This record gives sequence, C-alpha cells and structure tokens, in this order.
Amino acid sequence: MEPYILRQLEESWLLRNLTEEQKRQLLANSNIVKYKNRDIIFKQNTRTSYLVFILTGLVKIFKESRNNKILSIKTLSPGNFASLFSIFGNSIYQYSASSINDSEVLMIDYATFVSLMQENGNFAMNIVRQMGKDGLFLTDRMMSLSNKQLPGRIAEVILYFAEEIYGENEYDFPLTRQELAELAGTTKESFIRTINEFKHDKIIDLEGRRVKIISLDIIKVLNELG
Repeated sequence: MEPYILRQLEESWLLRNLTEEQKRQLLANSNIVKYKNRDIIFKQNTRTSYLVFILTGLVKIFKESRNNKILSIKTLSPGNFASLFSIFGNSIYQYSASSINDSEVLMIDYATFVSLMQENGNFAMNIVRQMGKDGLFLTDRMMSLSNKQLPGRIAEVILYFAEEIYGENEYDFPLTRQELAELAGTTKESFIRTINEFKHDKIIDLEGRRVKIISLDIIKVLNELG
C-alpha cells in the first residue's frame, strides 16, 4: 500500500481505536481500487461483498426508479463510506455509487470488518455513530425534498458543497447541471432558471462551474425557511 495512503488512513477516523494487529488485519483484507471520472463503483441491485471507504476524490450515490428517474442522494468526500447503510441492511445494494472525478477507494472485506466490530467495541461504536449521521442526513434530505420550495432546495445544495465538501464559499460545482438538478429534486431547466435568479439578485456569483457565495446569510435563510 502506498505510503501516502497509509498516512491518510492513519489520520482518518476509520482506524481509530483499532490495535496495531487489528489495523494490519483490516488492511491485509482490503484493496485500493482507482476509478476514473464517472466510473461506476457499485450498481444498484447487485450483491454486496465489500465496504467502500473513500480515500481520494468525490463519489456520488444515487437511486434509480423503475421509470429510470434518478434521485441523487449525496456527494461524498474522502473519509466517508459509500455503502454502510446498504451493506448492513441488505445483501443487495439499494443504490448506486459513481466517481465524480478520479478517485481511490478502499474495498474492505465484509467478513473481516464485521469480525473487527465484534472484537472491538469502540471501533463498532464509531461505525454506529457514522451510520446514525447518515440516517439523520437521509431523513433531512427527504424532509427537504418534500417540504422545501425550489429556492430553498437549491440554497441547500449550494450550502452543502460550501460547508460539507469544500469548506469555503467559493468553489467549482463538481456535478453537471443535470446532476445538480437531480440533487435538488427538480428539472435541469428549473435549476438553471433559479440559480440564474440567485445570480441576478447578487446572492451568488456564477461563471460556468465556478460559484461564489456573495450573501451567505441569505443562502442560510433560504435553506432554513425553504
């Protein structure tokens, strides 16, 4: 395993509370897989066998309906699992994951992972806490899609990338306009129209993929009030 990957893993929460022997056991039963931009990491309705932990790049998780409509659930940054809910809840992936850009993920053997959780209660609690956070996020997402008006949903998307992904108020959207519309639960045309209204009202500045939040207070109010 590459030294920079080992350093990154040591700094992440994943190996926290594991003994040196348990760390070796986990890494010995894991593989690093590299994905190019837009590669499928795992597909909805296929059998689960590995846990997917993101090392570099960004990953999109999404669900496809019977009529081929796509619901974009979340964009994940390094240090997150892409498969916790699905792999512990069912033997079949309930959603798909794809790379947004060149990415590296750690594929962890399921049986080894479960064995470590059984051996190490603190490690298991870290995983349970992460699943709890994921569950709360999904609950908030469903409430947002059900109750917020379109400006509120788009403000939520803008704020999510600023606070959760990049940690700054100026960044490049990593998704296409179609994917951003799916994340906001609307059509591409409605997304473009509304975000251009944000630009016209000087709430944001937008040039191509580059977005700069000019009025963070307004974005937060729109997000909260919907």
